[in-house]
Amino acid sequence: MRLILLGPPGAGKGTQAQRLVVKHGIVQLSTGDMLRAAVAAGTPVGLRAKSIMERGELVPDDVVVAIIADRIDQADAKRGFVLDGFPRTVPQAEALDRLLAQRGLKLDGVIELKVDEGILLKRIETRVADMTARGEKVRADDNPDVLKGRLAAYRAQTAPLAAYYASKGMLKAVDGMAPIDDVTAAIDRILSPAGTGKGKTKAKAKAKAKAKAKAKTKAATRTAGRRKAAKTKKPVKAKKPAKRASKVRAKPGRAETSTRRAAAAGAKGRTAGRTVKKSGQRKTATKRRLTKAR
Repeated sequence: MRLILLGPPGAGKGTQAQRLVVKHGIVQLSTGDMLRAAVAAGTPVGLRAKSIMERGELVPDDVVVAIIADRIDQADAKRGFVLDGFPRTVPQAEALDRLLAQRGLKLDGVIELKVDEGILLKRIETRVADMTARGEKVRADDNPDVLKGRLAAYRAQTAPLAAYYASKGMLKAVDGMAPIDDVTAAIDRILSPAGTGKGKTKAKAKAKAKAKAKAKTKAATRTAGRRKAAKTKKPVKAKKPAKRASKVRAKPGRAETSTRRAAAAGAKGRTAGRTVKKSGQRKTATKRRLTKAR
C-alpha cells in the first residue's frame, strides 16, 4: 500500500501516518527524517544535501526525489509506505509519478485532511498558553505567527496538489477537524476494499457479473418453461370441413303415402274412363258407317 497524506501544518498528518504504519505494516516516509538519515549515513545524495543545507539553501527537488528513491528501494518499504511532507509541489508530484513508474509501482491513494485554519491558529494559541502556564519550554516554530507563515506557504505551494490528484481520480478528503479516532475511522473506510479505486473496480465487475448471471438464469428459466409448456400442451386437431347436405328426399309419412296412392288411383280411373269413352265413340262411329253402306 502506497499513500500520500495531504494537509496544512497542524492537520494531524503525522498522527494518522503513525496509525497507518501500525495497522498496515508499512513505513512512514518523512522528507525531513529521510534527509537527516541520508546525511548521517554519508550517502552520495546525503553528502550533497548536507552541503546545500549548510549553505542555508532549500534542497532542490531532484535531490529530495533521489533520497526518496533510495529509501523506497530498502527492504522495509517493499510492503508499502505513507509519504508525509512530500510532495510539496506539483513538479514534485510529477517527479514522484515518474519515479514510481520506473519501478513498476503506483500510488494506491491520496488522502487530504481538510481543516479550518482559524481553528488551527486558536489551537496553537491555547497550546502555547497551556505550556507557558505549566512552565514548559515552547518550540520556536510552535507559535501562531510561525504557523501563519507556514499556512500561507502551504496555500501557495502545496494546495494545488489537491487539484492535481483530483484530476487523476485519486484524491479523497477527510474532515481533519473531527476527533482523532473519527479521522482514523474515516481513513480506514477509504482504504477498505470497497473504498479504494481497485476495490471499487472489482466490486463493480463482481456486481456486473452477478447481474449478468442472474439475467442468464432468468432467461434460461423462461426458455425451459416455454419448452415444458409446449411438450405438455395437447395438439389441437384441425376441424374437418362440414359435409354438404346431400340432396336426399325425406321418406314420406303414412298419411302422405295414402294421399299419393289415392291420387294415383283417381288418375288411373280417369284415364280408364277416357279410354272406355273413346272406345264407345269408335264403336258408334263404326255402326254409322255400316248403316250408310247398306
